Amino acid sequence: MTVQIVSGDAMRCVLPWEATVGESPVWSAEEQCLYWIDIQKKRVHKFDPVTRGNVTFELPEIVTSAALRASGGLVLTLEKDFAVFDPRTGSLNRIGHVEADVPDNRFNDGKCDPSGSFFAGTMDAKNWSAPAGHLFRMDPDQKISTVQSEVICSNGSGWSPDGRTMYYIESFRYAVFAYDVEQQSGALSNRRTFLSIDRHGGGFPDGMTVDSDGFVWCNLVGLGQIHRYDPTGALERIVQLPVPRATDCTFGGPDLRTLFVTSARETMTPPQLAAAPLSGSLFAYAAPVAGLQASAFRG
Repeated sequence: MTVQIVSGDAMRCVLPWEATVGESPVWSAEEQCLYWIDIQKKRVHKFDPVTRGNVTFELPEIVTSAALRASGGLVLTLEKDFAVFDPRTGSLNRIGHVEADVPDNRFNDGKCDPSGSFFAGTMDAKNWSAPAGHLFRMDPDQKISTVQSEVICSNGSGWSPDGRTMYYIESFRYAVFAYDVEQQSGALSNRRTFLSIDRHGGGFPDGMTVDSDGFVWCNLVGLGQIHRYDPTGALERIVQLPVPRATDCTFGGPDLRTLFVTSARETMTPPQLAAAPLSGSLFAYAAPVAGLQASAFRG
């Protein structure tokens, strides 16, 4: 397969911003807007791509991932808590706590599966390469279970169009893993490496999404690129960004053909920021294929 290279000119900055760590974009088809977060600034954002308006909601602690909730609002992970948040009222209710005995760990990324459960994982906030994290699943009845241990920096996840395969990133194993999904229970099995990233290549895998053709789009932080892989793990295209730290991506827009991309400026030096002043902004790319509508938490 010939790898297609897409220049940074194709990636539009739709919201110039200075997010410390922009993350977890999720498209609401009902509201025709994009929710996204800034972890360290403790903020949830709501972006309207038509007006380019961006509404900010301040939270009392770091917010580490966001997903839609079927009954309205969002389900979040905070530092160590699952929570539900209503942007209309500002109400925030914690509904589950993890890892009280692991003080250095915090949640990182999370996403809902097609059955309406919320998968979210943890990482060692001081030693990012420590195998200290866990992947948790919160079911609609708010029962929390551990589905993977010894995780090294839990990050993005996604599901194949038929829901039978789950993809999962461990950033500092430099890998995306695949699991078989049991359709009735949602249980995961047959963990295997879907793709590996060269750990000496200057980038590591961060957020990801899956399109309607079953191709996986994966952010490479440090390289300022998004890689699209076919269902066998073969690289199909590389999309360049004008910033080095693209963190996560999702499909949105009326036809789900806009790839929205968040970015970060955390730990960047003044010379690096001068060279990439749009770091922390929100970007959009007109994709050649539609994405999948984000699944919502049914609890």
